[in-house]
Amino acid sequence: MRASASVFVLLLALPAAARAAEPASLAKARVLYNAADFDAAIAAAAEARKLPASADAGALVLARAHLERYRQRADPADLAAARDALQSINQNALGTRDRVDLLVGLGQSLFLGEAFGAAAELFDAALVQSAVLSPRARTLLLDWWASSLDREAQSRPPDRRGAAFARIVDRMEDELRVDPASAPAAYWLPVATRGAGDLDRAWDAAVAGWVRSTLSPETAASVRADLDRFVTQALIPEKARQRQLAIPEGQEPAEALRSAWELIKSQWK
Repeated sequence: MRASASVFVLLLALPAAARAAEPASLAKARVLYNAADFDAAIAAAAEARKLPASADAGALVLARAHLERYRQRADPADLAAARDALQSINQNALGTRDRVDLLVGLGQSLFLGEAFGAAAELFDAALVQSAVLSPRARTLLLDWWASSLDREAQSRPPDRRGAAFARIVDRMEDELRVDPASAPAAYWLPVATRGAGDLDRAWDAAVAGWVRSTLSPETAASVRADLDRFVTQALIPEKARQRQLAIPEGQEPAEALRSAWELIKSQWK
């Protein structure tokens, strides 16, 4: 679920008529990118850039392939090449879907350059136009947005983190009202609520997220793994320090919390 691990390989989600009208080199570059063959995608996209009709879309595929290769190899040259390609693009020459992918690429380049707050602004702009995305693409974009704000909040002094976490809480609440099975919201609502300082609600949201994860079987295992790691490694130690639980006699706070969490997990397998 974390953006640091999510690959946004979704550039081929174009109407069939649009794909058929594309130059062969551009279509090939998209196929190779979606197959995660980024070296070959870069070569094909470079050919597409030589044609006036596909120069800007080719630059977009080239940039996105360099970004994914940077995530694989951490070679600064890839990040620099992606930035150069992104800056060369005339968005007016792109189709509607590619314009959204351009915003995503710009956001990713900022995220990978550790400009997390700025990345969140670009991802937010892409989310506004996300009606053209597939449900899976929108899910990944939402996770990138939340991850960006989380990383931005972590870079701030503790007394200045609340606003960023509040933005995540608000959006994830809205997501769950529309889609109770939203995988990103199941994770990010408890995480952001804890970041905003409400540990009691964070606990309740984590339990609800664990139970709600069954609504989306294809993502249930990954959501539950993320929630279990969050609850056991972050939330329980913090709640135990504040003793926010009625403790049975003879039990330590952390032990009581772990027992309560394990009970939930055993009841909702």
